[in-house]
Parts: sequence; C-alpha cells; structure tokens
Amino acid sequence: MKLKNVLPIVAMLLVVFFSGCKKEDENPGVNPTVTSTVPVNQATSISINSMVSANFSVAMNPSTMTLANFTLQHGTETVSGVVEYTGKTTTFTPSENLVSNTIYTATITTGAKDIAGNYIEKNYVWTFTTGAILDITLPTVTLTEPLNNATGVALNKAIAITFSEAMDPLTINSNTFTLNQGTNAISGLVSYSGTTATFTPTNTLVAGTTYTATITTGAKDLAGNALAVNTVLSFTTIANSDITLPTVTLTSPLDNATNVERNKVIAITFSETMEPLTINSNTFTLYQGTNAISGSIVYSGITATFTPTNALAASSIYTATITTGAKDLAGNALAINTVLSFTTNSTISNLAVVELGSAGNYVILAKTAITNISTSAITGDLGLSPAATSYITGLSLTDATGYAISAQVTGSIFAADMADPTPINLTTAVNNMITAYNDAAGRSNPDFLELSTGNIGGKTLTAGLYKWTNTVTLPSDVTISGGANDVWIFQISGDLLMSNAVNVTLIGGAQAKNIFWQVAGQATFGTTSHFEGVILSMTGITFQTGATLNGRALAQTAVALDGNAITKP
Repeated sequence: MKLKNVLPIVAMLLVVFFSGCKKEDENPGVNPTVTSTVPVNQATSISINSMVSANFSVAMNPSTMTLANFTLQHGTETVSGVVEYTGKTTTFTPSENLVSNTIYTATITTGAKDIAGNYIEKNYVWTFTTGAILDITLPTVTLTEPLNNATGVALNKAIAITFSEAMDPLTINSNTFTLNQGTNAISGLVSYSGTTATFTPTNTLVAGTTYTATITTGAKDLAGNALAVNTVLSFTTIANSDITLPTVTLTSPLDNATNVERNKVIAITFSETMEPLTINSNTFTLYQGTNAISGSIVYSGITATFTPTNALAASSIYTATITTGAKDLAGNALAINTVLSFTTNSTISNLAVVELGSAGNYVILAKTAITNISTSAITGDLGLSPAATSYITGLSLTDATGYAISAQVTGSIFAADMADPTPINLTTAVNNMITAYNDAAGRSNPDFLELSTGNIGGKTLTAGLYKWTNTVTLPSDVTISGGANDVWIFQISGDLLMSNAVNVTLIGGAQAKNIFWQVAGQATFGTTSHFEGVILSMTGITFQTGATLNGRALAQTAVALDGNAITKP
C-alpha cells in the first residue's frame, strides 16, 4: 500500500539581501525545525522498499546530514543505509528492504545544523509501521501548472508538477525537469516539496512565446519506481499588450515623516504586481547621508519591504529609494524613481509579548471540548477544563493516572476529572488563558487600524498592534515579516476566517511564539491551510481537513480538529 497522506508545503518567496548580509536561511540564534516527514508520524502499511525523508524549515549544512544525525531503528536494532541531502530535504535509503509488519523509529538528532551553524532544538522523532508488500506501482503526474496548451501565461510563471505520491528529491533536478523554448534550454531553479516539483526560470519569460516543460522517467518515487512516462506540457505566454507604467501608490513611512521608530520596516506599495526579480538591492536602497544601510528586501503581493539589519540611529535622517529598474510583469519600468526621506525618533518601540502563564504549557487548551474526526499529528500537551475527559473525542486516549496518552499526540493529555494535581493545574492554565486574552484585547493605540477593511490576503504584515472591529479574512497567502524578537498582536472583534490552501509564512526570523491572534468570534482554518501564531479565541477554533498550525490553539469554548498537524512553537 502506498502512503497517500503527505502534507504538501508550498512556499514561494523572493528574499534578496544587501551585499555582506547573510541569506534568509542564515539566522543566527534561530533554530531550524523539521517541517514534514515521509512517512508521516504514525503512518501504517508503508511499503518495505520505501525510503524515509525529512524536510527542514531552512537549508541545512550538508556535512551534518549523516548516519550519525539521521537514524532508523526497529526496536534496539539500527538499520543500515545511506543518507543524502538536497535542497531542504534529507533522505535515508535503507541498505535492504525493511521488515514487514514492523514498527520503525526515525530520528533527526540535534547534531543536524543549518548553514549558519544553528542546531535543531531537540531530537525530532517519528514512527511508522511497515506493511507486507513491495511498492511496485509507478508514480504518475496528476496536475501541471500551467495546464498543457495553456495560453496567456504570466511572464514570471513558475512551472509546477504534482505527482501521485511523494518522490525521491534527489531525482528531481535539472536533468529530469527541463524547460525549453524551441531548442533553447531555459535556465532556472528546480525545487521539490511535498509532492510537487517546481521550475522557477532565472529570467522573465518572453511575451507571446511557446515553451515546453518536460519531467522525465528519471524522476522516481521513494521506492525507486520511475515515473510511468515522460510528461510534456506546452504553454504560451501572454502577449505584451500592457504598456502602462507602474507607479508607487503608498509608502510607509510617508515622505518627510518624523518620529519614525528606529526598528521601522520600510514598505513600498505599487499600483500593480511587479516582477519580483527586479525588486532587489540595486533597485531598493536605504541611505543615511552617503552611507548605505544593509538589510533584507522582500517582495510579496504588490508590496516591497526593506528590513534594516540593525536598528536605525536615533534622531537621524534616512532616504529610501525605489528606482526605475523595478518593472511590472510586462517589463514596464516604474514611471519615475520614488524617493522618500524620514527622521527617526530617539527610542526603539517594544511591543510587549502577551504573557500566557501556564496556558503556554499547552499546544491546545479548551474549556468545553476537544474533538477530532480523522487522524491528526499533535506535538505538545492538550488540556481541557472544566469539561471532563469524555469531552475529548477522536484521539483514542489511554489513561496514565493524572494524564492520558494517544498515538496521535507527542505529549500528554489532561482533563479536569483526572487525578490530582491535574484539576488545579488546569484551572490555573484556563485562568491564565483568559487573562492573556484580555491583555491582548486591551492593548491600546494600534499601529494599524482596520487594515484593508479586514481582507489581509496578499499582505506583508510588519511587527505592531493591529485592530479590526469586524471579521478578518485570509482569502490568499499572507506574509509576516520581522525579526526574532519582534511582536505582533492582532485584535479581531469578529471572526477570523482562512480560506482553503492558504498559507501564512514567516520571514526575516519572525517567530510564531511572538504572534498573537485575539479573536472575539470563531476562528476557522480552511482545508490544507497553514497558519502561524498563538490563537486566543473567546468563541471557538475549528481546523478543517488537513489544516496545519505552528503555534497554539487556546479557546474559551471548544477546539475542533480533522486530520490536522498542530505543533507547539
């Protein structure tokens, strides 16, 4: 039987740094994490000729991707094999077929380091159970983007190929995934995540031109089975009929602003979608007099942001410039250079985190119920009070005196009717949760009021206090940009509604533990969506099928799950 329940992760970001600055993957002090595995934790009926793989949050140091730091065992016996690494994925290939109907334990140790030298915070351990048969089914391509024979394709289009199952990342490369214009090979970057391979051209495609993408039978699944047939798709790019020059519609701070925070992220909003490759350290600069300021540049939606590497000097004048080298998707240059000057204040604002108290000990904490429909993977403790254990459903609990355990939970489960001291501990945690909610709701003087009238899809959100008096929706991807110590508090008087397959992505070192979503209404997360941060809901929290959370779900009523991955940050 093949493993079909793979959580795909698709994140497309362009991050450009000034000369001398570290790459986004090089965040000193920010620990890398394992974001997904194949097989997933607690998977069953895994083919005995399968490989084992893990995806990381950042690029890792290949020299630490070794048998010493990636192990596979059944019982006390260590499985021999070969460890390989590409992109952000490490793969363990056993020397021999696995034993049928056997539980295996895979471990990524703290010896695994990213390219900045940061170790993973603790050993990452997951288990799976083999079936009794070999996997001999050939993988197929189930979806292409764009579709075959598509027309009007954007000039900055990344070509995506989705497979019927997880593939061996080492076989997804520039030899097996190509793009041609006639007989001319197009240069680009090939990446692989989840079940999707992506080819991102180095340069903008030519308008009104036909291209051919090919994925060959050199691409193989984790059992070594080759793709059934070469998959070839052709598409034609949009004709260059757009001759309208883009403009800058908004800057933050405004030109000639004073008393600007010294940790300010400079944001430029355009009149239309821009070509991300043209938003870089050559076209977006920040100066203090004649001194260039180093920092990171991110483009998302229609907004470019410049995050200085260090705090700006007090009471100083800075000049930010976006040049005509910035172009839209049709290749039209910005109408004119946009230059803005601003003066900093004498202090650095520091929005304090919301103190969770003992509520922070839980990845899920609720008062009335915790329900689950299909198999979930939860990392962290669960708590329910004042409701009893019987209101925790779908997790197949095993009593352990004072707490319970579940195959779906890497952690412990507590309810108000369990043995002491669990009841008093839960009462304290719930009270702390309510205090935290009131703290978040009571913060005053918001930096952003009614941003986009609550529709934050496509936005890049910098650190600060946000307030909405109605419902907030995420119909498309959202980026949260800031440093490791920055804090975000979102005050939402209505519901928080996230559409299917939408992702919240953190960049610049932003941490989920410092992001707080205070929601007076219902918080609902669509199927296969991914969310980041601590959710403090007065009403309830619902995760639809396949939704994932890196954060905490703290509800004053119930938390509903349906085959979700919930991870404590």
